Amino acid sequence: MMRYLTAILFSLAVAFAAFPASAARIDDQFQAWLKSDLWPEAKSRGISQKTFDAAFSGVSPDLKLPDLVMPGTKPKTPQKQHQAEFGSPGSYFAPIGNVTAGGRSRAGQYAKTLAAIEKRYGVPGEVVLAIWGRESGFGTAKIPYNAFEVLGTKAFMATRKDMFRKEVLAALEIVQRGLADPGQMKSSWAGALGQPQFLPTSFLKHAVDFDGDGHPDIWNSVPDTLASIANYLVHYGWVKGRDWGFEVTVPDSVSCSLEGPDQGKKISQWAAMGIARIGGKPFPASELKAEGFLLMPAGRSGPAFIVTPNFYVLKEYNMSDLYALFIGHGADRIAHGDKGFSGAWGKVGGLYRSDVAAMQRGLEKAGYDVGSADGLPGFKTRRSIGVWQAKNGRAATCYPDKGLVEAMR
Repeated sequence: MMRYLTAILFSLAVAFAAFPASAARIDDQFQAWLKSDLWPEAKSRGISQKTFDAAFSGVSPDLKLPDLVMPGTKPKTPQKQHQAEFGSPGSYFAPIGNVTAGGRSRAGQYAKTLAAIEKRYGVPGEVVLAIWGRESGFGTAKIPYNAFEVLGTKAFMATRKDMFRKEVLAALEIVQRGLADPGQMKSSWAGALGQPQFLPTSFLKHAVDFDGDGHPDIWNSVPDTLASIANYLVHYGWVKGRDWGFEVTVPDSVSCSLEGPDQGKKISQWAAMGIARIGGKPFPASELKAEGFLLMPAGRSGPAFIVTPNFYVLKEYNMSDLYALFIGHGADRIAHGDKGFSGAWGKVGGLYRSDVAAMQRGLEKAGYDVGSADGLPGFKTRRSIGVWQAKNGRAATCYPDKGLVEAMR
């Protein structure tokens, strides 16, 4: 027994001793990449050696970040889901009360600023407040990461290296232009900056100076933060005067596979199919002739909605149906009081991301479009599930479950 324990302890000691060495080798590769790969491109874009060196002073790869691909290995679908936006639908809305309460208190505090923003951009103040609250707790959330460490690590060894390379170069441009200093560039684990949580490219495109001090400041200025959020939404097509959407009931005669932004109908047509607003309210007359889209984030196991193009503008802020729904619903509650969804969220979403990806690959082999076999049940996956279920004599639920995962293996 003693010999066995000694062998185990020796093996563990070797493993722990090897990890720092491995990390050191990765750091050496990272520093070489900075010097021979990233710096030449940064220089060609007008970044000075002084700016580059200041940004990466003391920076090493953060190997604890998710979605990394270690040198010499191939990317794999993570078993667990790190992003709440793609997890269990019901649990995602647990913190909405904090956002709506905080939004209502700030609606009065910043009433003049919000009114001026809505006049200029056409985006309701409650929508801007909901995003601000969700992204950074109205500027109170701690954003602890060094943006150059996060973005540099991900540009060097993440699953989406090309995307993060653009972002780290944009971050360098922010510093080069004097819009922020390196110490100010704190980010989330995904590299998003400031109170509105903009990626660096979004900061360069959408950040605005609304307080009149001569420069956009999304770290310290509330007017700049709120106006920058509104400007972002306008850039992606926010339609002034339209709502984001309405909770509805969907009769069994209407297939859940009709979901998606590419299957729009006039809202009057949805109503003619038997889809009705919750509470018996009619759809606004101004919306009846306009296009709407069926949204069922949990398939038949949760609330259903008819949404407008503005919903998909909200989704541009974070490519998640649940995120956009949180913002739209949160904005309604800020403006009209805390009333939850009428429909209940079922117990869905507990699968491993790797299991969902395996199911998606099975659907792809059968000829279905799931968008991407990434383990995230987006609308293309949900409606493909519904079509497959109907063709195979099953009740169409339009959401992955254990039985479907097994059937697709």
